[in-house]
Formats: sequence, structure tokens, C-alpha cells
Amino acid sequence: MQGLILAAGVGRRIAPYNENATKSMIDIAGKTLIERALYALAKNNIQKTTLVVGYKSDVFIKFLKEKFADSNYKNGNNNNNNNNNNNNNNNNIINCENFVANKRLNNMQINFIFNKDFAITNNIYSLSLAEKVLCSDDTILLESDLIFTPKVISKIINNKAKNVVAVSKFESWMDGTCVLLNQHDYITTILDKNNFDFLQTQDYYKTVNVYKFSKEFSKNYYLPFLKAYQTAFGKNEYYEQVLKVISLLSNDILKAVKISSKSWYEIDNIADLQIAENRFANAENKLKITQQRYGGYWRFPQMIDFCYLVNPYFPPQKLVDEILLNSKILIASYPSGSSELSLLVARIFKLSQNNIAVGNGASELINSLGKIINGNVGIIYPTFNEYQRVFTNCKIIPFYANDFEYDINFIIENIKNNDNAKLDYLLLINPDNPSGNFINKNDILQLLDFCIKQNIKLIFDESFIDFADENYTLLEQKFLNTYAENLIVIKSISKSYGVAGLRLGIIASGNINLIEKIKFYNSIWNINSFAENFLQIFEKYSNEYQKSCNLLKQQRQFLIKLLKQNFSETTPKLKVFENSQANYLLCEILGENNATELAKNLLNNDNIFIKDLSNKQCFSKENSKYFRIAVRNQNDNQKLVLALKKYL
Repeated sequence: MQGLILAAGVGRRIAPYNENATKSMIDIAGKTLIERALYALAKNNIQKTTLVVGYKSDVFIKFLKEKFADSNYKNGNNNNNNNNNNNNNNNNIINCENFVANKRLNNMQINFIFNKDFAITNNIYSLSLAEKVLCSDDTILLESDLIFTPKVISKIINNKAKNVVAVSKFESWMDGTCVLLNQHDYITTILDKNNFDFLQTQDYYKTVNVYKFSKEFSKNYYLPFLKAYQTAFGKNEYYEQVLKVISLLSNDILKAVKISSKSWYEIDNIADLQIAENRFANAENKLKITQQRYGGYWRFPQMIDFCYLVNPYFPPQKLVDEILLNSKILIASYPSGSSELSLLVARIFKLSQNNIAVGNGASELINSLGKIINGNVGIIYPTFNEYQRVFTNCKIIPFYANDFEYDINFIIENIKNNDNAKLDYLLLINPDNPSGNFINKNDILQLLDFCIKQNIKLIFDESFIDFADENYTLLEQKFLNTYAENLIVIKSISKSYGVAGLRLGIIASGNINLIEKIKFYNSIWNINSFAENFLQIFEKYSNEYQKSCNLLKQQRQFLIKLLKQNFSETTPKLKVFENSQANYLLCEILGENNATELAKNLLNNDNIFIKDLSNKQCFSKENSKYFRIAVRNQNDNQKLVLALKKYL
């Protein structure tokens, strides 16, 4: 068995990373793509590998020699050394700049073929140059823009079929050639982009671009077809097209080997570099990179996200289908301006449109509010970091709650005993984040009356209040009118309504001038047409929304009970702040572990992402014991508890 790597392309879509090097020389998570490929082959006892090179081949070959050539070669004594410059060799001679690698690659023989026409041809031509190689032995063929684990090669080699194509179940992030399989996992159809149907993807498998071809298959089937195809359609084509023709002739030639999408990634553009870095980073860096993404986790479908807080029971499929039905016109159409959007949300919450504004998530509204207000703001810590980040015009007066639990007496006493300055604003998130601490409606109204007497404006964030057992709201016209100058209400639609990708939030106040200023600071088209359509049709599904909140409350109790059952009081390893009224739970580790190590282990070993609170004010950065977990569906919650038991 031998290896064959196609590495001649320019890789224009990753500029400027290819300015001084080839695409396969890009470093991802501490190793270049080409190093990873060669290590994977060597680990599977491949003794000889040929690389078809082209773009910056002199730089590429020099890099490989410096990395892997043994000492004899470096001293100029290698029998395979050929002093001709391969860039000037128009005959594509195989034995050009060949060398024997050192022990790091198990003394693998490295050969090169030069594609002098790399700039005007595609991989079908590069592969045709390796005709003699393919006919000489069974071959593992792969492309140089892949990152993958050595197990991918192992699965292909160990499969008894002579001709194997590595495939992965199609996922939304994938692009390129897909295949259909029969019940025996033989490829029946190879689909190019022209025949791709997004409505049929449940049956699709994406080619990984790693293959095993027997020398008989290459000699008797593949190469004759490849030559004919190239003669008919030219050199600027793809070798997969030849496999497509062969698959049409017989359904028992190409066997598919199914590979987990966690095991590989294809680098097509700059964005792919970051995704691959995340997927293949070591445990410590993987957590850091994942945290710094702040979302986009749909690119990691195997990961269970217990960090970000989204209602798992809403929206219902019928609502999604209705938006999809309108998707063509929504994509092509501008959304409405702020006045129409205010009218839509005012209808949902039964408010005057002059008292409410819509934002691109609550975060945009918080940011706009931060540009408007100034003075002294009392904030109960810990809190949502976005508030302290944007309130730059204000002096923050921190109130630290003991054990993260507090009531209005605690708040009022802190205000009265505050010697720093008189408060102009008080921020209250209810339920609180990350503790889920909750204050009931009567107490909040008492607090509002107190704030009026103290001339303090209350910023009331009720983003998670729909999950509380007493799920009241201050988004009522009577409250906005009564506390016109003293109440600002913020609510995230994205989280509680399960549409985080639509980015929706609202802000309401009886202070019409403040709402107008918010609209002024927001972008003119801050909400896209899909989000507007959601607001337009939501009322039809309001009953389903209430049901989803009730399901979430039940699941919160289930998760609390499950945690308490598995982490008993007699041998405590974990404290759960079980009074949470939100769709998340604050947890404290009571053993020797810390939250950061736990988060690393869960992400790296179990594909579970939790919120490590080490970087949030009030929690120790050096040895934090606190983490937050979202309440998800029952199946996911059970997986989380089983995983926690391994480390706690």
C-alpha cells in the first residue's frame, strides 16, 4: 500500500495565507496540514508516498526536507537526491527531489511529481500525472487541504473492499461532492453541485476526499476513464467526475466507509481555518477558542451546548415551516423600519408602539441604552457582562449578594447604605444571571415605589422571566404609564423564544423620548426580514409558546432532581443552586476539581460545552468552582449528568 497526495493547487480562496507558502503548509493547532497527512500515513505503515506538487513547489519541497529528511540526505549523500530544479522540469519526472524521511515518518520514501501547468489545470490533470504510481501498487489517495485523524486512514485500509471512498453523513456546514448509498454501503450515485437537492440531504453522504484504490482498479477502470474524460472535457476538471461515471456503470465497485465528521475537516477558505483550529485544538486551547466564538455552534453539530441559553421546546415545527415557505421572498426583501417593527411587538405585548423598540437581540438595545444614560448605576453582581461593558458613561456601584441569593430588602439596604454616590439607575435582572435568583411581582412593585421616592430609574431585564413559576411581566401598559420616568424594561426574544439565530430583543418604557433615542442609535435596518416575519406570525403560536415554557419548568425540576440523586448530600461533590427560576442552573464544585478543568474535560472528551464562570466578576479566576448549565431536553440533560459523574 502506498500514499498519493495531490498538492499542486494555488488555493486562491485562502489568500493571503498562501502568499509565501502552499495551502498544505498552513499550521492548524500546532501542525501543518501536510505534516498531519504524512504522520497519518506513517502511523498506518505506509512506506512510500508520492506528492503531486505545483504552486510554490520549491518552497514546499524545501519545507518537507527540513522537517523530515534524514541526516544523510541533508549532508548531500542520499542516493535518491536529484540536483535538478523540479520547477524547470517539463517532463514531470517522478524521481525528482525524492528523499527518504527520518524516523519520525518511519523512514518513508517521499517522491514528487511536478505539475508545471498547476495554474491552468485542476486535480484531474494532477492525478493523471501519477498514472505510473497508481498502476504500481494499491493506493491511498487524498487531497492536501484536509485535516483528519490517523483513524480515518486506518478505517479505509482495514476495510476488506478493494476500492473505498471515505464519506460522512451530510451536515449543514459541508460543501462539495455528495453520494447516495445502497443498503450495503456501495455508492450508487455521485452528486455534483448541479444535481444537489437541499430537500434530500437526509440521504446524502459527503465525500471526505480520501480514497483507497487497488492497482487493478486504477489500471483497468479508473485511468482509462480518466484519460477519456480529460480528452473530452479538458484538464480543468475534477477527478470525482470520473468516479461519477464509473458509479453509473456498476453499484458494487466503490464501497463507502462512513467516517464521523468529528474526525476530519476540509479547508476551502479562511473561515474554515478557524473552524478546523477549534475542532483539532488540544483540550486547553479548544475550550478557549470555543468560548471566544460566542456562537456559530451549528458548525459543530455533535457538540451539546449547555453554555448558551435557548428554549429547546420552541418554536414548533409548523412555525418554522411557515417561515421556510416565505424564505425566498424574505431573502430578497428589505425588512421594515423601526416604526413598523414597533407596531408588530406592541401588538404581541399589547403596548403602545410609542413605548417600545425592537433590537437585534437584547444586546443591541443594551448597547444603545449605554450611549444614552449616564450617572451612577447600581448593579447586583454577578451579572450579565454586557451591561458593565457598555455602561461606560456611568459609574458602576456594585452590590455583592451573599451566596448569590438576595431579596428587595438586600437591595434597599445597599442603596440606603451606599456612601459612594446617590444612585441614578438600578439594574435588576430577574431571574438573575447566572444564579436564577427570582423576586416576585409584589416585591418588585414595592421596589419600584421605593425607586420613585429616591428618584432612581429601574432597568428591569426580564429576559428569562417566562420560565419562572410566577411568570409575570412588567411589559404592561399600566406599569409603563405609572412608572413612566422610572422604569425601563428589557427582554430578550432570542433566548426564551428559541430563535437565537434571528436576533430579537425589545426595550420598553413610558419615557417616549428615551425610546426615540434608542431607535436613533439603532441601525436603520437592524432587524432582518426573517426576524420580522417571526414577529408577524408569532401570535398564532402563543399557546404553543406557553406550553414550551411549562415543559422547560418541568425539565428544570427533572435536572435538579437528577443532579441531587447523583451527587448525594452524604458525599457532596456538587452544590446546585436549586432555587433558580430561569432556564439554567448555577453549580458549585465541592471537591478538588475546578470549573475550568471540568469544562475542558467535558468539551474535549464528551463534546459538552458548559459555561465556566472563571472570567465573570465575583468568581475566582485562579480556582473557580462555579459553572452554569442550561436546561435542555431530557435526553441531553441525562447525558450531561452522566458526563459530570466521570469528573466529579
